[in-house]
Amino acid sequence: MNKLIVSSSPHIKSKDSTSRIMLDVLIALLPITVAGAIIFGLEALLVVGICVVSSVLSEFVFNIIVKKEQTVGDFSAAVTGLILALNLPARADAWWQCIIGSVFAIIVVKCLFGGLGCNFANPAATARVFLLISFTGALGGGNAPLYSSSPELVSGATPLEVLTSGGEMPSITDMLLGLRGGAIGETCIVAILIGFIYLVVRRVIHFETPLVFIATVFVLSLIVDNSFYIATYQILSGGLIFAAVFMVTDYVSTPITRSGKMIFAVGCGLITFLIRYYGNYPEGVSFSILLMNILSPYIEKLTSKRPLGGKKA
Repeated sequence: MNKLIVSSSPHIKSKDSTSRIMLDVLIALLPITVAGAIIFGLEALLVVGICVVSSVLSEFVFNIIVKKEQTVGDFSAAVTGLILALNLPARADAWWQCIIGSVFAIIVVKCLFGGLGCNFANPAATARVFLLISFTGALGGGNAPLYSSSPELVSGATPLEVLTSGGEMPSITDMLLGLRGGAIGETCIVAILIGFIYLVVRRVIHFETPLVFIATVFVLSLIVDNSFYIATYQILSGGLIFAAVFMVTDYVSTPITRSGKMIFAVGCGLITFLIRYYGNYPEGVSFSILLMNILSPYIEKLTSKRPLGGKKA
């Protein structure tokens, strides 16, 4: 017999459900997946397939082992696998690392903490950091695009690496279309913006959270370098815009209050900037999200509203 859970009023019924929200996220990720396949070829689709299947199977098998009700139907495991895949380079020879990363994201970061809604950190971001540290040679950096208008892009160096070394950067057009080195889902800014608009229209995310994250990195880069050129390439390079739309807006591992989300986004931008400019890694997005996930409960407590006449706990 199901237990009756009674909470204090008001009781607000919403048409939204976990499966509907996750399905919207999957739809928003489709243009990016298609763009990644066009830019990097069939290897990109292979990495996507491996990560998604591994993630779904990991949750399915875990639920069977612990005799828990199956939750793969809410599409959250598929979303995690797809986001992780789009954060990785299109390298089919690293298939077993992709499986390890997917299993780590679902079982270690998500299921062992109680499943969706109980994990303290973003599974895809945490798995990306885990893979980057463990398999830097195989899954660090990115791939060169199959087609490019610039011969210098054939080397496959990511724009962040070129910025660090002081080489010639791709054109803004190439940056927007994804004709440059990088991970599967981070290069085509146009496809990411299509997904962003879809999620905002469907009211899955608040538009200001990604913008605050991006603006923080832009402003700090502008202050340090005093160059609109470099600041613009800083926000267009790496996985910053992809993470701003699909990872910084995560429901579970970020504060629920709107002001808390803004603080979270600023913190992610600040840490990303510090790692990029003063750290050993050219990219700092996943690290920043993981670090801010740890601070998320404190930000939420700090920004939570008290009922009128209520006393501070």
